[in-house]
Amino acid sequence: MKEILEKESAPVSKTRRKQLAKQVEQLAQQLVEMPENQFTQLPLDGVLLAEAQLARATKGRGSQRRQIKHLAAELRKREEELLAVQQRLESLDQVAGTEKRAFHQLEQLRDRLCDKGRFDEAFAELVSSYPQIDRNGIARLARSVHLHNDKRASREIFRRLRDELERSDGLR
Repeated sequence: MKEILEKESAPVSKTRRKQLAKQVEQLAQQLVEMPENQFTQLPLDGVLLAEAQLARATKGRGSQRRQIKHLAAELRKREEELLAVQQRLESLDQVAGTEKRAFHQLEQLRDRLCDKGRFDEAFAELVSSYPQIDRNGIARLARSVHLHNDKRASREIFRRLRDELERSDGLR
């Protein structure tokens, strides 16, 4: 803790200031490019909110870049709000990462269900993980994939797995 305080009291080099400014500018760029539903969840108010909305609404490449630089300058002036925005973006990234991992796990389970040699093991895992799922329907679709290489059935297996995951997450 003491070392951190000493580092903070030491003068920051010009190179480090430029690096920090570039990071804030990248954060401002993220704000401009993020989806509207995530943007509304950010802790922005007053001048920062107006600047961010203006930068998001600006369409010209050069003019939008100028607005992003202006937004970054406003963010640098307000350290507390900058930290709050950074924390919120990190939490959104963690949620997105968790969703991506779950999606990949479902894809892998579907691929194992569609592989005739690994079906039994994958089906046992499916039954233990999702006891409420329509076992007969999944087995029927997997047989269709095994016998006829049915791509539609493979997609349907994934859809059912995803629906069951969403349903089980809603119950928790």
